[in-house]
Amino acid sequence: MAEDYPDVQLLIDGAWRPGARGRTIPVVNPATEEVIGAVAHAEIGDLDLALAAAKKGFALWRDISAFERGKMLRRAAELLRERLERVALAMTREQGKPLTEARIEVLAAADTLGWFAEEGRRAYGRIVPARGPNITNLVLKEPVGPVAAFAPWNFPLNQIVRKLGAALSAGCSIIVKAPEETPASPAELIRALVDAGVPTGVVNLIYGVPAEISNYLIPHETIRKISFTGSTAVGKQLAALAGRHMKRITMELGGHAPAIVFDDADMDLAVKLLVAAKYRNAGQVCTAPTRFLVQRKIFEPFLDRFVAAAQALKIGEGTAPHTQLGPLANPRRIEAMEALIADAVSKGAELRTGGQRLGNKGYFFAPTVLANVPLSARAMNEEPFGPLALVNAFDALDEALAESNRLFYALASYAFTRSAATSAALTARLEAGMLAINQTQVAWPEFPFGGIKDSGYGREGGSEAIQDYLVTKLVTQAAG
Repeated sequence: MAEDYPDVQLLIDGAWRPGARGRTIPVVNPATEEVIGAVAHAEIGDLDLALAAAKKGFALWRDISAFERGKMLRRAAELLRERLERVALAMTREQGKPLTEARIEVLAAADTLGWFAEEGRRAYGRIVPARGPNITNLVLKEPVGPVAAFAPWNFPLNQIVRKLGAALSAGCSIIVKAPEETPASPAELIRALVDAGVPTGVVNLIYGVPAEISNYLIPHETIRKISFTGSTAVGKQLAALAGRHMKRITMELGGHAPAIVFDDADMDLAVKLLVAAKYRNAGQVCTAPTRFLVQRKIFEPFLDRFVAAAQALKIGEGTAPHTQLGPLANPRRIEAMEALIADAVSKGAELRTGGQRLGNKGYFFAPTVLANVPLSARAMNEEPFGPLALVNAFDALDEALAESNRLFYALASYAFTRSAATSAALTARLEAGMLAINQTQVAWPEFPFGGIKDSGYGREGGSEAIQDYLVTKLVTQAAG
């Protein structure tokens, strides 16, 4: 096991502790396939303790002013920045992403805590004018209650901190079910909050069997709000479970983002930004551009430049200098990529580069570009979640819009054009939760991050996010 990678424990009611039965789950470095550590495995008894702690923590936390809660969140952000190198290194070891990307994620998590520290102070109610004399009508915003948050492994901090920051700033306690594959960096996020003075029981951290934990926490009477990031298939199951128990739920689910490049676009800019967005985190990003729709006049020039840029990416272990593309997270992603590519090629797609695993140690996969991919290919209908770009030509705007809107995925979308009229048409007619034109950044803390259709509902980030953690109470009072 790696000497600088910790064995990760649960945090329940302010205490770091093993699971009730002492079971652990191995943690594997995806770049080497070596076991580098272990994470505690929560049992049902541990969940009961976490629920009791969250209930007690909520009773305390909701009565602390938003001003004081914000001070603790800001202090936690400062601690994350101070511990940048330690947290980033742990993330790279367990997840595989280049150390540069891990550092960016740690700093972004700190920024998100800072954003919500201020946003909690702006969760205002209002006064409604009365219909008669001596009547006061108040609309109050109150925290919904204890939260259960479920996060995946692709962004171990940022998928958690959006939920955590919104919940804590609103006055909710929280149980974080963090990913078993990447446990150490989330534990450091939680440790920063504890060290910043967040009271005992307000934040609890667990790991274990995902289905077992979700099936126990979501129906439990203590939990009043759920936030989930993951696949659409699992999200639908959890949304149905939450619905049966009248629980609020935020869903940030899969994507299959179109990237439309018009013939009037700045091609150099489009290639540079789209290659970076596609292959960031080895393509394991829900907002990654996937279906590249390129206007026919520039199709071959764009494709040539895109392929050359993909081939130039430096592939290696995340801790190595200059690495731009690390390994996939686990062998399941290798198998999924191979199956999608084989299916597409069998249906007539052209393999322009990549398409295979690299080496026999670590889960490395070559950046892959398929051209002229038929709509019947699985990759055109299923989220690849890997370093796979699908590049097809189109002739007119309506054709590009029809393909962009064809799928039930509708999270992020991208377009490159110099035309104001084209931008206006995309803004009005493209179905997605987020649209970036001539750039690719959709995830700043102040942005409302989320999708529509099968990509989920609710928002994480922006002023919209905190509303999902608040309930509305009307108080109308006549003078006595």
